[in-house]
Amino acid sequence: MNQHLKELVTLSKIDKELDSFSPQIEAATQKVEKEKKKVEAAQERLDTLKKQIEENENKIATYEEQIGTLSEQLDSIQKKGKEVSTEKEMKALSIEEEIAREKLTFANEEIERLGKANETKKELLEEQNKELEELKAALEQAQADAANELEAIEKEKAHLYKERDEIIRKMDQKVLSFYEKIRKWAGNSAVVPVRKQACYGCFLKISDKTYSDVIRGEEIVTCPHCGRILYLEEVEEPVEA
Repeated sequence: MNQHLKELVTLSKIDKELDSFSPQIEAATQKVEKEKKKVEAAQERLDTLKKQIEENENKIATYEEQIGTLSEQLDSIQKKGKEVSTEKEMKALSIEEEIAREKLTFANEEIERLGKANETKKELLEEQNKELEELKAALEQAQADAANELEAIEKEKAHLYKERDEIIRKMDQKVLSFYEKIRKWAGNSAVVPVRKQACYGCFLKISDKTYSDVIRGEEIVTCPHCGRILYLEEVEEPVEA
């Protein structure tokens, strides 16, 4: 295998390894986003409960005001009852009193109902607060884990970029340009091995002549079907015991 081809194979392997970090970075980021969404959803549930409790408390306050007004109204009706002189006036006061008492009963029932509803909601609020704290802790842990993972990835990438730069500095620029041109559409499969006389980029069989050229490794050979750079993998000899 000539020097240019060796450099291309090494460079391709480095680029492939660098590309492999992208899904790892995405996975680490997605873990954090997943935990963040859980926290946001729990916070939303908590805010909804708080709003419902506040609305119920406002309703209770309104009904309590109504009870005060109705109590005053009933006192006034009783006073008027002592002063009426006709049956018609007495009947009108009786209807007015009945309506006021119905409203008073309804207001008291609503206060009781809303009070019980708020007791349940406050219990749920306490549980939701606890769940939110647990989710926040899980988010912090996920963020810490992701930060450590990304830091380790960045260190590996820095080492690989250093190796890449060293190879590029030594390479023939025309060969490098040819490789980068193929890499634009082939990605990290710009340089692929030949196995069983087939290109392992497009998996099509190559001709005997092309295969022979690949075996010799004297020149850079491309697949006649897909245009990827081909090379023959070196078989490691078994170590004698």
